[in-house]
Order: sequence, then C-alpha cells, then structure tokens
Amino acid sequence: MRQGRRRLKNHVRETAQFRVRALLGFAIVVLALGGLAGWYFKLQVLDHADYARRSEANRIKPQPVVPARGIIYDRKGRILADNVPAFRLDVVPEDAGDPKALVAGLSKIVTLTAEDVARFERERKANRSFRAVTLKLRLSEEEMARFAVDQWRFPGVSVEPYLTRRYPYGALMAHIVGYVGRTDEKDIEEYGPGQALFTHTGRAGIERYYDEALRGKVGYEEVKTNVEGRALGRVGRIPATAGADLRLAVDVDLQRTMVEAFGDHDGSAVAIDPKTGEILAMASLPSYDPNLFVNGISSADYRALMDNPSRPLFNRNVLGGGPPGSTVKPFMALAGLESGLRRPGDRVFTTGEFHIPGQKRGYRDAHGGSGWVDLHKSIAASVNYYYYKLAYDMGIARLSTYMHRYGFGEPTGIDLAGENGGVVPSPEWKARNSREPWYPGETVIAGIGQGYWIATTLQLARGTAALAADGVLRRPHLARDRRDGFRSPWTPMPQPVPKRLSDNINYIRAVQGGMEGTIYDPGGTGRAMAIGASYRMAGKTGTAQRVSRKGNVSTNPHSLPLHLRHQAWFIGYAPTEDPRIAVAVMVEHGGYGGSTAAPIARKLFDGWLLGKYPEADPDAIPVTAIGARAVVAQASPTPASAARAAIPDLDAATVELFRGGPGAAR
Repeated sequence: MRQGRRRLKNHVRETAQFRVRALLGFAIVVLALGGLAGWYFKLQVLDHADYARRSEANRIKPQPVVPARGIIYDRKGRILADNVPAFRLDVVPEDAGDPKALVAGLSKIVTLTAEDVARFERERKANRSFRAVTLKLRLSEEEMARFAVDQWRFPGVSVEPYLTRRYPYGALMAHIVGYVGRTDEKDIEEYGPGQALFTHTGRAGIERYYDEALRGKVGYEEVKTNVEGRALGRVGRIPATAGADLRLAVDVDLQRTMVEAFGDHDGSAVAIDPKTGEILAMASLPSYDPNLFVNGISSADYRALMDNPSRPLFNRNVLGGGPPGSTVKPFMALAGLESGLRRPGDRVFTTGEFHIPGQKRGYRDAHGGSGWVDLHKSIAASVNYYYYKLAYDMGIARLSTYMHRYGFGEPTGIDLAGENGGVVPSPEWKARNSREPWYPGETVIAGIGQGYWIATTLQLARGTAALAADGVLRRPHLARDRRDGFRSPWTPMPQPVPKRLSDNINYIRAVQGGMEGTIYDPGGTGRAMAIGASYRMAGKTGTAQRVSRKGNVSTNPHSLPLHLRHQAWFIGYAPTEDPRIAVAVMVEHGGYGGSTAAPIARKLFDGWLLGKYPEADPDAIPVTAIGARAVVAQASPTPASAARAAIPDLDAATVELFRGGPGAAR
C-alpha cells in the first residue's frame, strides 16, 4: 500500500491570517466599547436633564387641589348656597381587614344603607388597597360620637372633614338656585376630562347655568411617592382659585311672600323689576329640598319626588307653559294699533257672540253683549268679542309676527338652562305637528289666548314689565353681580341691549290705560284687588280653559273637579306712575284669575312697595357672609375637631321652608 502525501503547513501565512483576525476582532471590540461609551455619555451628559426630569416625575406626583365653590347670595347679602364642613367615614382597605366583617361591625354604630355599601364595594374594587374609600358620606353628630368610642376596634377607618354644598333656604329657593350633584361619567362626556377633578357638578338652576364660574380653577400639590405610588410627603403647592361669588337680584323676603301667598295651590309666579329686568322673586310650586341631591339622593326620596303627581322637580316658569288666556289681550290690543287695524278710540259693537262670515257656529263672550266697546274697555272688562274680531281681521300670519316681536314663542334668555320657548299659533307650526289644515276658527280663539298657545309665566312677566317700562323689552335675569375673590369688588353682570315693543308711546299709553281700568273701572275684572291699597296699580286677569265647552254652553270652572279646573292668571305692575315691580301669576286649577291669582299679586305689590312681608322664622336665619367665607377658607386644612368648632351646630343651621298657611284666595 502506497503511503499518502503529507501536506506541509505554511506557518508564515497562518500567522499573518491570525494577526488580521485578531486585529479585526480587537477593532470590533474597540468600536463596541466606543459605542457603549458614547451611549453612556449621551445618557449621562447630553440627556441628563431629560432623564432627571423623568426620574423626578416618577418620584413626584402632581395631585389636584379642588377649589371651594363660589357662594350665592340674594340681593341683600343673605346666603342662598354655601360650603360648610361635613364629616365622612373613610376606610383604607389594606388596614381594615375583611370588608364584610368591617361593614357588619360598623353598621351597628352608624346607619349604613344598601346604597352606601354598594358604592363602597364598587369604589374599593376600582382603587388600590392603600387608597382611602368613602363608606358613608355624611355622619351625624350622634354617629360621630358613637364611632369615637369604638374607633380603636376598627383600624384603617377614620372620620374625615370635607366641604359640602348647603342650601340654607331649602325648598324656598330650589327652582332658582338649583343644586349640585356628584360628578359622573355623563358630566365628563359633556364638559371634558377636566370635569373629573371636581367632586360636584351643577345640576339645575343657577348652579348649573354658572357652573364654570362657580367651580373655580383647580390647583395642584406635588406629592413625593415611593415605587408603589404611596404618598410620603408634600413637596410644593400651586393654590387653587376659588369659584366666583354670585349675587342674585332675588329678595328672600319677597320670595317667601310669593310662596306663602299661594297657600295650598300649585302654580308659578314671577316678579320682575321693569327698569332693569332683574328677577325679584320666582316660584314654582310645589318645590323640593335641594340638599337631598348634594351627595346623592336616596332611592326612596327620589321615588317620592317622581311619584308626586304635582311634579315638584318640574320648574313651571322655565320648562312649563300653557294657554295664557285673556292675559294676552293687552298685547293683542297693541298689535291691533301697530298694524293700523285699530285706533284707541275705534269702537266695535259687541252682541255677545262673534260669527265668522258664512259660518253658523258662534264664539261666545262669557260677559255677554257689551254694546259699543273701545280698546280701553276691551282690556278693562275683558271683552272677548273685540279680540275675536281683531284676530280675524288681522289674520294668523300677522298675529303670529307681532306676538313673536313681543317675546312670545321664543326663550326669554333668562340665566337658567333648558328654557321652553313656548308656541305662538301659526299655520307653519300646525303643519309641523299635525296633518290638519289651518281653520279660521283657530285664528279667532288665538286672539283670546286659547287654542295652540303655549306661553310661560316668565314670558308674560317679561312682556308685562315691558308695558310698564313704556315699551322697553329687557332680558329677565337672576344674577345681578359677581366677584372673583372675597376682597374683589362686585361687578355687574353684562346684559344685552333691550328691544322695544313699539316706537309709538301713545299706543303704549292706551294699553296701560286699559290695564289700569281693569283695576279701577266699574266693570273692571280686577277691582277687588285694589281695595285698601295706598298706591295705584294696573293689570289684567285671565282664565285659560282646561276643558272644552259643549256647544254654546260655558262651564263654571268652580263646578269642575280640581284637576279639570281652568288655569287662573294675572299680570300687572305697580305703582302706575313709576312702576317698580311687574308680576305674572299662574295658579293651576285655580278657576278665575280675578279671584285666585290677583290676590297673590296684591300681596307681592304690598310686600315690595310697602314692606309687608310675612314674619320670618328666627331659627331660619343662615350664617353671615363673613362667617361663611371664614369657614370656606379654613375647613380644608383644619382637623375634624377644629372644623366642628367653626360651626358648632351644623344641623340647626340647615333650614327647610315649606309652603303652608291659609290660602290667599278662594
């Protein structure tokens, strides 16, 4: 066997190859080390400020500081809505142990509802175990005393002070001031993510309309935390800006007079200053206690309100409305003058029944035939025939145009949300809401405020104030002034430029004379209300039918069941030589305006002009403005004992005013 050839190694070549590979590996290592050094240089030097900021951000957490909500006053400085210390029961789950055992033990000391427990469980599961969760939002003095004795048995449970909204006058001012409720997901969707920082959001009334101004601006404090997010201490603070204070034009004394004058009747009323458009008083009855809603109303209380057939939550002045009846006649008379179809001295012979040419059916006048009637007598004696014929001569298109000019069929612009604009009858409106054509008879009854009419008490009050102010139609408003800070001056709330009902003052004077005749003429429908008055007044009574008459037979509203009785209306102003108050009153199921609504207006006139107010309950006097502001300023950082010392008896200061007393009119 032949031996194979042996291959000789080239040591020189292998050595050279090894050197090349070693140098290449070394170069790669050097480049890698250089890149790493460069990256370290970038992190430690070039990007130091950025990463230091990020590191600090992980250690320092900003937490929002919610400001105190602005205080609401009446025109004389009496508090209508403020912030007072309250006390809640907080639980830190990781320190409290078994939740079920905890709730069972605490329920023997404090009253816990099913809603309290359900809310606690929901929030406990949604938060970290070391964060406090509220079990009960409002503790009474007795509950706090009982818990203080047994607090040692419940580790992780504490009583914490906080500010809560309070409405000292309760139901008396509910439909004006409104109320706040705890912020929910719908509020966040409507107002944006920032709304989640505020515990409460305005739900109704002034609280809702001026919510953004009242809630203020959120501040922040920087809190040092550990890796788990547990707070270790406070580093810095950017103070919150407290909400603006509002001073309303409403007078509490006149408001109480208005509510008590209704007695047991339901209805609505508005009193307004003709010279400024300021709302002096405004009631919708029955009312409700807004304090129930602040921290969440119970199911039982809410169901009681919703099941009440009189609808206490329904603001009749803003959301309601109905046929204005004869109270529309002064405005119809002015429209007749403005259109050129009538002059103040023109007379119409009334037979007691108006017939449309070519029709057999007549439109009766409740007062019967009145003979020759001019504009003055048509208003004073409320002669329907005059307005049947005027509406027919005017036509529905022109009638609708003038009524819109006078402020009907559209919102007044009051500073309350959701205002109903009402309805002025017109073929266009009927076409949108019915398949029936427009009939001439509907034009005729529109002249006396019947048919498809929907007018609110607020619209009638505004129109009456314009007649009292020689034709100047102003925006009705509740908020008079605001101030941004306790030491800042009050600044008036800006108002739009007013409009005019008519440029002819003689036309306005003619209508004013007719309204004065309502009170003082021998045949005036409101003569009884002027008995014993030391000032002169003007007005117009009205009755809006709730049931149709059968054929040509009129129905006495007092013979009907209560729920079918007509609406009683009155509009008016006083004193006639220099009007300082204009009112509109609507009494549901009240029958006739002259006997039911007019006496309420008389009490309002006496109250505002003569100072004849019902006696106030001395226990119903709320805390002073200075005292309330001091509480707001100190309550947040003050411990529970000191906060309680600031207001020694919280419950006694909370006042609920209910309607009562004998009826003002029968």
